Amino acid sequence: MNTKILFIASGIGLLIALSAALISGAEKKVLDPAFNPASNPYANGIYANGMIESALSSGENINVYPEVAGVVTQIFVTEGQAVKKDDALLRLDDSVQKATVEQLKAQAEAAKIILEELKHQPRAEVLAVYKAQVVSAQASLHNLQAQLDKQQKSFDIDPESVSKDSLDNAINAVKVAAANAEVAKKQYELTKAGAWSYDIQNQEQLYKAQYNAYLSAQALLEKYTLKAKSDGVILTMMSAVGSYITSQGIFGSYTQDMNPVLVMGSPQNQMNVRGFIDEILVSRLPAGEQIQAKMFVRGSNISVPLEFVRIQPYISPKIELTNQRRERVDVRVLPIIFRFDKPHDLNVYPGQVVDIYIGQK
Repeated sequence: MNTKILFIASGIGLLIALSAALISGAEKKVLDPAFNPASNPYANGIYANGMIESALSSGENINVYPEVAGVVTQIFVTEGQAVKKDDALLRLDDSVQKATVEQLKAQAEAAKIILEELKHQPRAEVLAVYKAQVVSAQASLHNLQAQLDKQQKSFDIDPESVSKDSLDNAINAVKVAAANAEVAKKQYELTKAGAWSYDIQNQEQLYKAQYNAYLSAQALLEKYTLKAKSDGVILTMMSAVGSYITSQGIFGSYTQDMNPVLVMGSPQNQMNVRGFIDEILVSRLPAGEQIQAKMFVRGSNISVPLEFVRIQPYISPKIELTNQRRERVDVRVLPIIFRFDKPHDLNVYPGQVVDIYIGQK
């Protein structure tokens, strides 16, 4: 009984083994590739990694940083939006700086009013007061002089008619009145001459200093609103309302480092692509007028002809474009820039990695 069961189990196991062998040995159908890998279209073409950029006459993209630190209160643009030069991009909290500007402006206006007051001296009403004081002092002098003359005549006729003490008091009163009249006259002339030129110059300098302080504060206030320095397109907006940003940019939640507040590029009807030529291939690079190239967009079968723009004449350490461990990063490369018209039937964006083959005409 046990032997029969053993033979049956062995037979079943043999059938399973034969079936597995047949299945594993059967030829599997190879799936068609989703897209054809880029192939070298030139006989002696040079391969390079490339990155798409905005079509700028120099540099890469426009990284925008604020010149002052603060909390973002308003954002006026969105990613992908075209902007013109001097368009407002975002605004920081400027309440404190605005109050400072208003204070300095008020101080400058007060200094200007004092300057105008000095320039318009003498005031007619003030001059009339001092003129009246001169007339009053002269009238008092005449009155006291008349009284002295009467007492002097009486004393000359009869010395007993006026005491010597009264006569001396009358003489002294006339002298005091004469001095008062002279002081009133000098004060009138001083007032009539207007403000001293040195006082005017001093106030002018004070006004200029306070006005320049106001202009400086106003210029700083304008920096709380970031504006576009040229026409372009908003590529990335790293900030949000309520974010705190500094002149070093904004802290990236994902990258854990400081990033530009926003990145701008040129209008994207034309774009650049920056290729990185391995230093060992630089000697094979054709002359500029003989260069022709094609760009292959990864994930598609489309190739785009490129127009040579310039070579960045400085070999630098290669950057790691794809974050793949198998990518070599221990070499140095020569950047070369091409231009192409953006295809209507293909989505390409700045920052996209592409394959480039460079040949000779």
